[in-house]
Amino acid sequence: MTVYHGSTEIIKNPDVLHSYRPLDFGKGFYVTTNKNQAENWAKRKSVILGKEKAIVNFYEMDENFGELKCKNFGEDLSEWIDFVCHCRDGGTDYEKYDVIIGKVANDKVFRVVDMYHDGLWDKERAIKEIRAYPNYDQIAFITQKAVEQVLKFTSFEEV
Repeated sequence: MTVYHGSTEIIKNPDVLHSYRPLDFGKGFYVTTNKNQAENWAKRKSVILGKEKAIVNFYEMDENFGELKCKNFGEDLSEWIDFVCHCRDGGTDYEKYDVIIGKVANDKVFRVVDMYHDGLWDKERAIKEIRAYPNYDQIAFITQKAVEQVLKFTSFEEV
């Protein structure tokens, strides 16, 4: 399966050490199955960092995770939203896994998660709102072992 990583650099050898802060699923190397999502992130990152180039890196991902510990939220938004809030609060439960798969909190979903996290909306309302947004996904490689076992760089393009 082809997956994508939006960046300002060509990343032939991804590593989890350059994750500068915990994201939805903690610190790790993130990819998506949605090329458009990766393009948007690359463009956004180039603006934020003041870089001239926006790059989408392409990888082949082996879907057989073997012995790796994998957490896949699938369509379970109830568990997903609690996990994302826990990670944003500095929680380290994500470290129990090698790979975590689930929805991504894009700009609109991020606001919904914040409303829930701050106690302004209950979980039922937040989940209802999240379902109204496009289905973007993310795959977080938490351990270097997972990156090396499952991902293979194939190409890149400037967007």
